[in-house]
Amino acid sequence: MKSLTNILTLSLTILCAVYAYGQGFQVNFQGQKQQGMGCAGTALYTDASTLFFNPGAAAFANKSEINLATTPIFATVHYTDSATQQTFTTQNPVGTPFSAYGLYRFKNKLEPLSAGLAIYTPFGSTVQWEPNWIGRFALTRLSLKAIFIQPTFSYRISERFGIGGGFVLSHGSVNLQKDIPVQDSLGNYGHAELAGKALGFGYNLGVLYQVNHRFSIGATYRSKVLMAVSDGQASFSVPSSLASNFPNGPFSAALPLPSVLTVGMSFEPSDKWKFVLDINHVDWKAYDTLAFDYAQNTSSLSDTKSARNYKSIFAFRGGASYSPNSKLVIRGGGGFGFTPVQSGFVTPETPDANRLYGTFGMSYLFNAHFSLDASFYATKLTRTDKNMETQLNGTFRTIALAPGISLNYKW
Repeated sequence: MKSLTNILTLSLTILCAVYAYGQGFQVNFQGQKQQGMGCAGTALYTDASTLFFNPGAAAFANKSEINLATTPIFATVHYTDSATQQTFTTQNPVGTPFSAYGLYRFKNKLEPLSAGLAIYTPFGSTVQWEPNWIGRFALTRLSLKAIFIQPTFSYRISERFGIGGGFVLSHGSVNLQKDIPVQDSLGNYGHAELAGKALGFGYNLGVLYQVNHRFSIGATYRSKVLMAVSDGQASFSVPSSLASNFPNGPFSAALPLPSVLTVGMSFEPSDKWKFVLDINHVDWKAYDTLAFDYAQNTSSLSDTKSARNYKSIFAFRGGASYSPNSKLVIRGGGGFGFTPVQSGFVTPETPDANRLYGTFGMSYLFNAHFSLDASFYATKLTRTDKNMETQLNGTFRTIALAPGISLNYKW
C-alpha cells in the first residue's frame, strides 16, 4: 500500500538526512571554541576538539587534554498550510548533543606524535508535532540518536607541518511515528511506528601547514559513510480487516552519507586577535536514490526505490577571537550554507533551507590546567514547498537556539 511505502521511505530519508553535516534545523556541535567563531576551525589548533575539525592540527598540541561538552538545542518549527492558512507548531523536547575528547601528547622520542579518541553526537533530538496537525499522515513524532566514535593519530612532520587521520565508527537509532489514513468503527486513524538501528564506517584525514607564525592553512576530508540499517521493525495499529495490508515485520537498507571536503585558513594579526575561515563542500549528489528491502512482501508492499535527487553544496563559516588578557577570550562569527534539498522534497522532519546563522562565545582560564568554554548559536529558516510524495504544501519557519558549554583539563 502506498502509505506504507511512504512511511518507510520517509523514515530512512530522515535517518540519512540527520547524519549529514548540518542539515535540517540541527547542526553539528563538536567544539565550543569553534562554535563561538561561526563553527570554523580547520586551520588552527584550539583544544582536543581539533580531533574532529582537523586531525592534522592535533599534532601541534603542547599538552595532553580532556574536553567534555554539551550544547542543548531549543528548536521550534511552525508550519502554515497554503490552502487553509492554519498554523501548526512542534512541541519538541530539548536536544542534548554532547562531545567527549581525549588527546595524549607523547614525549621524548615520540614527541611529534599525538593520539586521541573522539566521541560525539552529530544528532540527538526529537521532533514532536502537535496533535492532529495537518501533516499527521507524513509525521507525528521522530526520535533520533547517533554516536560517532573516532580514534585518531596525528604526527608533526616538521615544526610547521602536521598530518593526521582517524577511523570512524558510527552507530545510530531511529524511532518514527505517523498516522495512517484508515479509520476504525470509532473514527480513529491508524498509526505506524518504525524503529531501527544503523551502523557505518568511515575515516577522517587532515593536514595543517603553518606558513609562518601568523598565517596557517588546513584541509580535511571526511569520507562517505555507508550506513547499514538491518532488522528495522515496522509496527502498525489498523483495523483487523486491513492487517494483511500492513504486516508487522523487519526491513533493511543501505544509506550513503556524503563525503565532506573542507579547506580553511587562520590569520593572527596580533597576539590578541585571531581570524578563521572554513569552506565546506558536501558531496550530497551521492544521495540520488533511496532503496530498501522488506523481509515480507505483499500485493501492496514490494521492494522499492525512491528518488531523492539531492545536490552537492557549499557552506562558508568564519569568525574571530579577541583576548583582552591572559585569562579571557571573546569570540564571534557566523556562516551561510546552501541546502541540498531541492524543491519537491522538503519534509516536516527536515524542513531545510539556505541557512544563515550567527554565533558568539567565550573562554575563561582558571589556572594552567583548567578552563571553561561557552558558546551560543542562533538561526532562523524559512522554506515554502510542495512535497511530491505527501502533497504537503505550505511554509515551514524554524527557529533554533543553542547555548553550549565545555570543560577542559590539561596536563
